[in-house]
Amino acid sequence: CRPERKTRAPCTRRWELSEISRTSRTLGKMPVSKERVCYFYDSEVGTSYYGPNHPMKPHRLCMTHHLVLAYGLHRHLQMFRPRKATANDFLQFHAEDYVKFLSSITPDKQQQYISQMQRFNLGEDCPIFDGLFEFCRSYTGGSIDGAVRLNNCLSDIAINWSGGLHHAKKAEASGFCYINDLVLAILELLKIHPRVVYIDIDIHHGDGVEEAFYMTDRVMTVSFHKFGDMFFPGTGSIEDIGNNTGRYYSVNVPLHDGIDDTSFTELFKFVMQKVMVNYQPSAIVLQCGADSLAADRIGCFNLSLDGHAECVNFMKSFKVPILVTGGGGYTKSNVARCWANETAVILDKPLPKEIPFHDYYYEYYSDADYQLRIQSRTHIENLNTSEYLDSIKYQVSRNLSSVESAPCVEFKEAPPESLIPEFDEDLFSSDLRYGTTDAGLLSTPRSDSLYDSD
Repeated sequence: CRPERKTRAPCTRRWELSEISRTSRTLGKMPVSKERVCYFYDSEVGTSYYGPNHPMKPHRLCMTHHLVLAYGLHRHLQMFRPRKATANDFLQFHAEDYVKFLSSITPDKQQQYISQMQRFNLGEDCPIFDGLFEFCRSYTGGSIDGAVRLNNCLSDIAINWSGGLHHAKKAEASGFCYINDLVLAILELLKIHPRVVYIDIDIHHGDGVEEAFYMTDRVMTVSFHKFGDMFFPGTGSIEDIGNNTGRYYSVNVPLHDGIDDTSFTELFKFVMQKVMVNYQPSAIVLQCGADSLAADRIGCFNLSLDGHAECVNFMKSFKVPILVTGGGGYTKSNVARCWANETAVILDKPLPKEIPFHDYYYEYYSDADYQLRIQSRTHIENLNTSEYLDSIKYQVSRNLSSVESAPCVEFKEAPPESLIPEFDEDLFSSDLRYGTTDAGLLSTPRSDSLYDSD
């Protein structure tokens, strides 16, 4: 039995944001400390299958995990299999009838429940497949458990590449997303942290997260995304800034096709520097959708591996607890490259460009001569002119001027914290393996025939 919980403030940060200069010059002078990084992975998530020709391939998570291990990054991580989230966890945000339907529907029952399928937006984009509810429990559990470890000062950075399903709404699926793990993780962080900033670098607008916190100043949502040309989900105008108490706490950065490293990272740093100084969050949630990379199957941006990772590195420099998740990304080999590389960036462990040989997935990387490389395409035009980007900076700056001082949050008795899961790293040895020296760390993959080609 846990002792009666007393209200407490967030963990003492190693670098107080009030000390940060209002110019970016200070960032390079921050004290350096060794972060404790935890990493969540459940091999079952990577074996889920949305169906033939569906662009979402959970198989990319197996590929990412194998690449992390092939590079030896696991030796520097606190590696855990997450607790599976429960229906009660989902009900902290999602509607009860929606959760109940997800928990009971199976592929063979779909014809009996056509009206409910339509009501909850289940179908072609968000299909019903075998093991759907367990899939949701697994990826959501990783994000919630990451937040719990941050709340309890057990880790400084938590990674859950299987999370980041940012389109799911309170009572409906959307954009390949069923349960919004990000909203649930943020709600967990809010039990301890007075202010949380959510940052989204997926090519699609983080509409589900923005909608959940649109009328509160406890969470600031910041989304960098493609906007216009009827691009999904069609939301995220720069004019959408929140409402009621949340007015000015939704920040949207709408972009055009072909944005490159220089334009994106300069804009990202400009916006996020202002957000961090004005809002002063005590926790960060960073959604690292890989569909903003060049040559993504669905995306239309032109970011390189290094450009995408620079955003992660910049947010890490603030020395604020961070939950890092995956998101979109539909060219599997590039998704694995991206997230393995960003795991290394988080650990401050530069990786050799030559991908190490490893079983099962090595041949997937022949598309770039087995190199850890994603290059911007030289023939793609950047439709984001300097004038357009300057106009975004001006409008975002004007809106953030209304958040000049961090909002005061009266810290009364907080909701009960989730219990810290009893993690058992030995679980990895039951169905995971890697060579002879790192037994218990790699999953035995299912047949490639289940995963289609990119």
